[in-house]
Amino acid sequence: MTMADKRDWHSDPITSDTLIDGGYKTTQNVRRFFKAQIGDHFKFDRAFMAWMKSRQGATMGDAVREWCAREAGK
Repeated sequence: MTMADKRDWHSDPITSDTLIDGGYKTTQNVRRFFKAQIGDHFKFDRAFMAWMKSRQGATMGDAVREWCAREAGK
């Protein structure tokens, strides 16, 4: 997928290397990815959703690490 292609966050496969783009949406597909990577205790909160929206060019692997760091800091 090139940067010109538009990712469908509802149905396209998501891996740790998937880039967060300007069309990022918090979908059930994204939730499934995080639950597979982190576990069933994964939950979105407003601060993390805002972080995701502001991180164009980061990877979903970066997002997993960020979520885990936030949880470790609680």
